[in-house]
Amino acid sequence: MSPTATLSDVRRELEAVAATAASPQELMTAIVRSLRDRLSVYNWVGFYMLEKDGDEDVLVLGSFAGADTPHKRIPLDRGICGAAASRGETIIVDDVHSDPRYLSCSIETKSEIVAPVFAHGRVVGELDVDSHQPAAFSSEDRALVEHCAGLVGRFLEKDSDQHI
Repeated sequence: MSPTATLSDVRRELEAVAATAASPQELMTAIVRSLRDRLSVYNWVGFYMLEKDGDEDVLVLGSFAGADTPHKRIPLDRGICGAAASRGETIIVDDVHSDPRYLSCSIETKSEIVAPVFAHGRVVGELDVDSHQPAAFSSEDRALVEHCAGLVGRFLEKDSDQHI
């Protein structure tokens, strides 16, 4: 893979990975590494998956690429991540420091995009991308991040259908 890539190049490569991945974890790891390594404004990329914590759902950090984060477990009523999962819709924040929902992970982060992962019609997780650039995410970035979340959702559906 070349160090500079177009969004469509990355999309095609990740579709090929999704077709051959042995597990959801392998697919998520490939996605976060590819997005971070191939797209220079994607400085931190990670999947948070929903898990039960008593009676509550919580987002739990899974595969990620970038600096370590103190936010390994996020309640659904906190942060941009919690908002995206609760609402079931992609959220783009051009300036995280002007959004009161932002959970500060790095003083370098300037913008963020979070896309829910759906499986069997419900939110099961999300793909979170941070950038050190303000307003880093275009409509094309949104389409790519949502596509990657969709690859994982479809894999999870296929994987769960095989275990039934």
